[in-house]
Amino acid sequence: MPRALVNTGIELEYDTFGSPDDPALLLIMGFTGQMTAWDERFCSILAAGGRFVIRFDNRDCGLSTKLDGQVPDVAGAMAAAFADTEAPALPYTLSDMAADAIGLLDHLGIDRAHIMGVSMGGMIAQTVAIEHPTRVRSLISVMSQPGEVEVGQPSAEAAEAIFAAPPTNRDEYIEAAPRWMVWQSKKYRDEARTKELAARDFDRSFYPEGATRQMAAIYGSGRRTVGLQALNVPTLVIHGRDDQLITPSGGFRTAELIPGAHLLFVADMGHDMPEPLWPLLTEAVLSHTSRC
Repeated sequence: MPRALVNTGIELEYDTFGSPDDPALLLIMGFTGQMTAWDERFCSILAAGGRFVIRFDNRDCGLSTKLDGQVPDVAGAMAAAFADTEAPALPYTLSDMAADAIGLLDHLGIDRAHIMGVSMGGMIAQTVAIEHPTRVRSLISVMSQPGEVEVGQPSAEAAEAIFAAPPTNRDEYIEAAPRWMVWQSKKYRDEARTKELAARDFDRSFYPEGATRQMAAIYGSGRRTVGLQALNVPTLVIHGRDDQLITPSGGFRTAELIPGAHLLFVADMGHDMPEPLWPLLTEAVLSHTSRC
């Protein structure tokens, strides 16, 4: 797959689906998620709908640049978020990750794109829209939140699972994967599939060190409240009723803040996008982007 130099010292692994003559749709994955979490078949459906689909590995994840040895003050970033004070200096913030996304568009010669992000990727997508508004045709924020710690906080069980250090042994990592099912869509949970995806991700790139820097960026980037309130971009907010990792109040608040945003609140959806929901989700994205 190709790589793009998008920022000083940062290269992103990416690939594309569809024709570059179609409107671009940039997909941004969430916390520690590799671009392969955007299923090829899901991307192909969007491409068949007339979108030039781009997916990539965020920095510190997958096959993109990793900032080895840079130790963030995660506790300090979290404390600052809950106290609403300035965060300590960090290796990078969501603004840097948003700049990476813009760098990828530059590399591909794309002036404006539809920006779709899930979870942390939704936070990055929101940041792109706030800080680079002329590059954004529309925004799709999925299972995310606006940087306000009062909303969208995980359930106790989901928090325990997300903050637990993963096993470093491949077999143990795969066997531990079902703990992540706590935030998956209840109706569509599949332990065998969860383990299969864990094996795929481990073999492609197992890099738990990157999780600490991404987590620090999430909490250390502050509230996006004012920036979201000032947006003038067509926005679709998608959130699942079953989401236990970023609970539904995060999606409600995001939609409330962005002028004119449309909220799609999905039954039987957790903090994932299971295949049975693809027809609903892809149609919503294609419909939204066709109007912008």
